[in-house]
Amino acid sequence: MTDFAALLIPDRDEPARAIHLVDKASFEGWAKLQPAERRALLKATHFDGTNAYQFALLPAAKGEFEVVTTVADAAALSPWCLAKLGADLPEGRYRLAQGNPGPAVLGWLLAQHRFDRYKSSPRPDRGQRVLLTKEAAEINASVRLAEATAMVRDLVDTPAADMGPAELEEVSRALASEFGAKVEVTGGDTLAQGYPMIAAVGQGAARDRAPRLIELRWGKEGDPRLAIVGKGVCFDTGGLDIKPASGMRLMKKDMGGAAHALALGRLVMAAKLPVRLHMLIPAVENSVSANAFRPGDIIDSRKGLKVEIDNTDAEGRLVLGDALTRAGEEQPALIVDFATLTGAARVALGPDLPAMFVNDDELADELERSAKEVADPVWRMPLWDGYDEMLKSDLADLANAADSPMGGAITAALFLRRFVPEGVPWAHFDTFAWRPAARPGRPKGGEAIGLRVVFAAVSARFGA
Repeated sequence: MTDFAALLIPDRDEPARAIHLVDKASFEGWAKLQPAERRALLKATHFDGTNAYQFALLPAAKGEFEVVTTVADAAALSPWCLAKLGADLPEGRYRLAQGNPGPAVLGWLLAQHRFDRYKSSPRPDRGQRVLLTKEAAEINASVRLAEATAMVRDLVDTPAADMGPAELEEVSRALASEFGAKVEVTGGDTLAQGYPMIAAVGQGAARDRAPRLIELRWGKEGDPRLAIVGKGVCFDTGGLDIKPASGMRLMKKDMGGAAHALALGRLVMAAKLPVRLHMLIPAVENSVSANAFRPGDIIDSRKGLKVEIDNTDAEGRLVLGDALTRAGEEQPALIVDFATLTGAARVALGPDLPAMFVNDDELADELERSAKEVADPVWRMPLWDGYDEMLKSDLADLANAADSPMGGAITAALFLRRFVPEGVPWAHFDTFAWRPAARPGRPKGGEAIGLRVVFAAVSARFGA
């Protein structure tokens, strides 16, 4: 893991290169105050304060330089406005010419993270770009947020051959060891009897990739219980309803919900929030084999509902259903789940916006406020009761997929709602967990989408 703590340090007025922030409104006024040499350089490089992420190196005393960069709003910094600088500046120490970086430290830190586990010749070490800040009290929280985001990215980027159910268990145990938590893993016959939907989805996998339910517990008795559930489908072929090659290519990321749950659990424990954390990861591989579950099968669930399998590629909601039932048995104050659940959510909202389904308006308001505060956008979607009938089965209590191609993200959320106890606030995030194109501080590949907003809302609800 990148040593993020070395990249953000308290500003004790030591020598550092200045970074000037300008936007469209302020550039001309700022430029007029600069020496002629700097104005000439800016003109020669076509720097006019209008292009996002553009920066220029300005001559300074004693052979040094300063930096000017364009941001969308110099008065309200975004998490990513310094990301290109974090990636591209020469090594050394920097500080803002005026003010503090605030939320912009996240992009600065993450821009220097690289996932090079599979590179035979890793990129040459370009040294560290260190940012100084007067907000010393915020450094640890910023570093933890960068670590959690990088954790999601690295877990999702890891190929399925090296990130199966057993490896998710190893990551969970390592996290528990780091923070003094406890882990319980249910597998084999006990899983089949107690969590039949998880077992059914994973029954077609090889023996060394057997399904399991991973539970991590942390916190003090008497504190409110926070349940975090993450879909851990380590690879999804679609099962016997097999995906085409184009649909299977990115299915190593189908454990992105588990990656988000692990990262959120890390943030909760590192911040020592006064909660009893109950993290649940149903870890499976949805494989094609003679033993795989079939379309038309009717399977049991932990809740007692009988589920008819309309489509084996709608497997994520099955494993989540059993995990949500287990979470509800502990009488939590809040349940949050993350899942790379439906293509329908991506069609509706694209890769950047997670579809958010919430059964409690007050909780939804908290999440939407937090989304704006931390610039981690979400979009609330309806739990539309009228679509419940799409999940009807002629033979069982319900089907795992709707009888219509429309409203797929909604019907998937409605399926999950059947396994959430009445009266328990619950938020479901149908997230992509992937960035299809690189942006400053955000490389192509695995991505934490929805992590920061949930941590902010949970922190506000339960107190630090």
